[in-house]
Amino acid sequence: MPRVTTKGQVTIPKKIREALGIEPGDEVSFEQTESGYKLRKEEPTTAEGDDPFQKYRGSADSSETMPDRMRRLRGEFPRDVSDEDDENNDSGAKT
Repeated sequence: MPRVTTKGQVTIPKKIREALGIEPGDEVSFEQTESGYKLRKEEPTTAEGDDPFQKYRGSADSSETMPDRMRRLRGEFPRDVSDEDDENNDSGAKT
């Protein structure tokens, strides 16, 4: 049985966290019912009460596939280096 600390904190048992999908940093609310209180996981919000992910929702205007876009963003696409570029490189170091 969890106990309340002197700071008013309590550990939510793992079984309940998993059932509710609660992870570190998530927001929860306590809703009063006739028989006590109900614990609920809340959607993320900013200090102003807005959804912090709203500005990122939508679709990208691109013909790239998602895997191609992710490779490009991660810098995983190899650079195009032609034989002519190697010949013009006086230092002998590859770029």
